[in-house]
Formats: sequence, C-alpha cells, structure tokens
Amino acid sequence: MSLVAGLLFGFGLTLAQMVNPQKVLNFLDFAGTWDPSLAFVLGGATITAAIGFRLAGRRAAPLFADRFQLPTAKDIDTPLVGGAVLFGIGWGLVGLCPGPAIASLAIAPGSVAVFVLALIAGMLLHRLLATRGVGSAGAKATSR
Repeated sequence: MSLVAGLLFGFGLTLAQMVNPQKVLNFLDFAGTWDPSLAFVLGGATITAAIGFRLAGRRAAPLFADRFQLPTAKDIDTPLVGGAVLFGIGWGLVGLCPGPAIASLAIAPGSVAVFVLALIAGMLLHRLLATRGVGSAGAKATSR
C-alpha cells in the first residue's frame, strides 16, 4: 500500500510540475516572473486534506492500524520556527522540497542529488543533536 501511495504522490508532483525547480521559483517570485498556477495545486491539496481529515475524524481507527497516532505538541517553539525557516530558505533558494526532490531523482538525478544528499545530512544531524538532547527530538505522538 505504501508503494502505491508513494507512486501516486510522485505522479501528482510530476503532473503538477512541482519537480520543476524553475516552476516553483517562479511561483515564489511575486515581484518578477510570478506564475500563479501552483496556487491551484496548493488549493487542491488543501481541499483534499480537509476532506480526508474530516472523514478520518469520523473513524475510530485508521484502516491499516489499531489506532490513530496524532502529535500532541501544540506550542510554536524555537525548533518549529527554525525548521520552518530552514525549509522556506531551502525551498526559495533551490525550488525543491523533500517530496519533489525525491521524485526528481527519477527524472534528473545529477542535478538533484546534491540537494538530496544535503537533505539526508540535515536529517542525520538533527537525529544526532536530538539524541544528545539539543533542540527538539520531534513531536510526541498520542493515541486517539
């Protein structure tokens, strides 16, 4: 099931041109070559997620698990803001975020490989710092 979901996600990213860094950079460039077409992707994803969360909220448990595992953290703290800032800087500089970068490896592995390696290095660095008690180890999950 995970493979099907991943393939569908990658297909959607490719179809929406989210794997094209120039398309994303143009979407983010309000003062220059702004391309608003990705706003439809954002709108479609938001509507789909809203419907999905509404339907999931009516269930006692997910289809393929015993219980829901939802984050309990509700605070806006330094690690959350720092992570969001780093994500935004990376997205704005390169035009890729993790999902499209992984999908892009199938299309243009050479030009995206450096980004993916930096992404993996950042994840490993976070894990190392989190195990040493530096920053946040991530949101803790709870059962519903």
